[in-house]
This record gives sequence, C-alpha cells and structure tokens, in this order.
Amino acid sequence: MERHSVFFFLISIVAFADGGSIGVNYGRIANNLPSARKVVQLLRSQGLERVKVYDTDPAVLKSLSGSGIKVTVDLPNELLSSAARHQSFANSWVQRNVVAYHPATQIEAIAVGNEVFVDPHNTTTFLVPAMKNIHAALVKNNLDSSIKISSPIALSALQNSYPASAGSFRPELVELVFKPLLDFLRQTGSFLMVNAYPFFAYESNSDVISLDYALFRENPGVVDAGNGLRYFNLFDAQIDAVFAAMSALKYDDIKMVVTETGWPSKGDENEIGASVENAAAYNGNLIRRILTGGGTPRRPKEELTVYLFALFNENQKNGPTSERNYGLFYPDEKKVYNIPFTVEGLKDYHDDRSPVTGGRQVKAPVEGGSPRGSVSKSLTGNTWCVANGEMGKVKLQAALDYACGEGGADCRGIQPGATCYDPNTIEAHASFAFNSYYQKKARQMGSCYFGGTAYVVTQPPSAYSILTLQNFTSFLGAR
Repeated sequence: MERHSVFFFLISIVAFADGGSIGVNYGRIANNLPSARKVVQLLRSQGLERVKVYDTDPAVLKSLSGSGIKVTVDLPNELLSSAARHQSFANSWVQRNVVAYHPATQIEAIAVGNEVFVDPHNTTTFLVPAMKNIHAALVKNNLDSSIKISSPIALSALQNSYPASAGSFRPELVELVFKPLLDFLRQTGSFLMVNAYPFFAYESNSDVISLDYALFRENPGVVDAGNGLRYFNLFDAQIDAVFAAMSALKYDDIKMVVTETGWPSKGDENEIGASVENAAAYNGNLIRRILTGGGTPRRPKEELTVYLFALFNENQKNGPTSERNYGLFYPDEKKVYNIPFTVEGLKDYHDDRSPVTGGRQVKAPVEGGSPRGSVSKSLTGNTWCVANGEMGKVKLQAALDYACGEGGADCRGIQPGATCYDPNTIEAHASFAFNSYYQKKARQMGSCYFGGTAYVVTQPPSAYSILTLQNFTSFLGAR
C-alpha cells in the first residue's frame, strides 16, 4: 500500500486491517528463568500465539502441549553433519523430537541450524542435505504437509543491502547453498527464515542513520534510487534487500518469516542506541506495523510473521552487555517495558517518546548495515585486537565461537581453503575473528575484550605471530 509521512498514524484505532503475526523467541541461556510451565502461562496471558525455541527440550515441549501455541523447534548446528550424512539419524531425530509431541504440541516448523553461514565450524555444506533428510523423515511420518522446514539466515549472507533494490547474496554462497536452498523451499511450499536487526546497522552507523527511521517513527523517508520506492523504516529496507536478492535469482514466489528481530534495553557505553526507551519504541512500533496489515514497499500485499528476540533477558550469554538485555521480560516475569502483543492491546498503545534517544539523528536517513555481519566502518587502523594465548584453548574456542556467531565477525577468511586459514591454530583464528569484530565496532573501547581472551596492540598483527596483516587486509578488501 502507498506510504505517507504520517504512515504510522493514519490507521484508525477502531478499524485495524487484518495483519501479520507476532511470535517470540524463547531462549534459555540463563540460570534464573521461570519453569517452562510458568513460561507457557506467561505466553498465553500476553496473547502470544507463536514461540520459537533453539532446541527440543522435553520439558518445554511437554509444557506447550495443549496450549494452542504454535511452535518452531531447532535442530542445532552441531547436528547438521549427522543429519546430512545419515538418513537414519534424521529419522530418529524427528521421531524423538517431533513425532513424540505433535500434534498435542503444535509444532509448525523446524529451523534446521541457525545462521549457518557464520558458524565457525564450517557447516554450510551440510545445510541443504540435512534439510532434505529431515523432510524425508517428516514424509515418512505423514507430517510434511503440516510442518515446514527452513533455516534462519543472518543479513551478513547478503553481499549488498543498500539500496534495498540492489540486494544480493554473497556470490560464493549462491551456487553452493542459496539456489539449492530456495529450490527446496519452493518444492516443499516453505519459506525463507531471516534474522534482521536494524539495531546493529544503527549502532554502527548512527552518524548517517536517523534514529526515527530505525524506530518506525515519523520521518521524511528515503527514496530507493533503484526502483523509486520510498522507505520509512530500516526494517522494511532490510527485508526488501533480501526479497531483492531472491528476485535476482528468480525466486520471487518464496515467502519470508522474520525469525529474529529486536532491540536491546541496555548496552555498554559504546553501544549507541541501546536503551529501554528505544527498545520499547522499536518493538512496540514494529508490533503495530506488523499487526495492522500491509507488507513492505517491494511486496505491499504480503503479510509477515515476525518473532521478537527475546522473551527474557538471559544472564549467561557471552559478549557485550546488550546480548544479555534483549528480553521483553525479566526472569521474574515483569515486563522490561510496557508494550502490547495483540491487536486489542494496540488500541491503547502510544509510543511514549523520550528525549533520551541514545544516538545522533540526521536529516537524511538511509538504509544499510548488515547486522551480525559485515564490517561497516573502517576495515583497518592503527590498533588491532589479538587473542591472548595464555587464556587456554577452551576459553579461546568459546570466545571464537561467539565472535563468529552472535558477535557477527566476518570469519569467512579462516574457513578451510580460505586465504587466512593457515596457520590453523585456535589462537590465530581467534585473533582474526576478534580483530574483525573490533574493526566492525570502529575500534571502540570495550570491543576488544571477549571475557579477557583478547587485548589491543599497536603493531600490525604479523608482529605477534598470527595471521599476516597483508592476508587479513587483502581478504577484507576482496569483499
């Protein structure tokens, strides 16, 4: 539908259009969360009818039985290899984790892996074969028509995201995985799962991205020079960049589900924009945007299902402070901020704008930024972040996993056969990943810590017996 500068205020409160659907991610990397039974009661009390979990924990799936809540479960990245190589493993996994609970527990989708392309363990080649074997197991149990299979991708899977009309997938992934993946989704009537975080784009580019544009507030909008469409929020631009990437490969018929999006209510000093006020505005306005109908400028008639990240603040997550503060609720089940999750609740909802914005605003909002992925500012500089080998392999491996996963470091260069794979040591690979994250954060204070496993140096990394600066910068330049 046509957008106007008063987009968010032209919809009558008493006459909502049929819209999309809101779900929530139920992560459990914490030691203080309520029982699964209480969580289900909380979901129902808030009118949340969809939930996504990151495993198949029996206590959770049993608690959801008979609740009427639709569930997306996850086959973790570490099981992709087994699921891809052995149909018997896939059959057994489906039997134990799906058939045993469905339909009393309304499992509607299986997320095979999560952000596989940034997985430091190089599981990309197993993705589509694993999806096919899991699907075959569903067929065997006559569940393929009621349960869909997909895999969440991060926006770092895009080579280009700005302008939205120029969206394209990373070339090295097109033939290897995206064409087979999209073919599979088409054949099975499934959808592409996408994790999109405007917060990361804003945090890294707050000097050029308007906070109003990132938070779905009234703003002049930006015209996409490639197709003439006007965008009034960064979320739509990010989603349309993925639609454009699919269109470039002739997959315009594939639908999308946004499996993660959110905004942190608290962050470190250098995490620009992380605040309770901004988190409430982003999630509250997003919910209104989704539930009141209408798609994106590129696909105006296509309603979206969106899963908010996350249900709770999770106190055992690694990384910067923001990682532990994406929750809609505290562990005691109190709301971090007051927003509704239903059309009925929206009737009394207003975005209580605070003078505390958490970042500069400019007159020319732009699309752009790739969350948990691309280096968005300076690629090199006069300081570098390197691994502290004295911390031991176990701690370095955990920090490396975080940097290449949730941290969004670009770790393609240390995959087998890539430019910077050698020397093949945890310390060398960790230094590469830590420095990628550090440079992505524009070398801000606190971005080279990783639980004490990293530190800043003022000489090129080659002087510290790790990956040569020449290889590192040539890899980044090739991007």
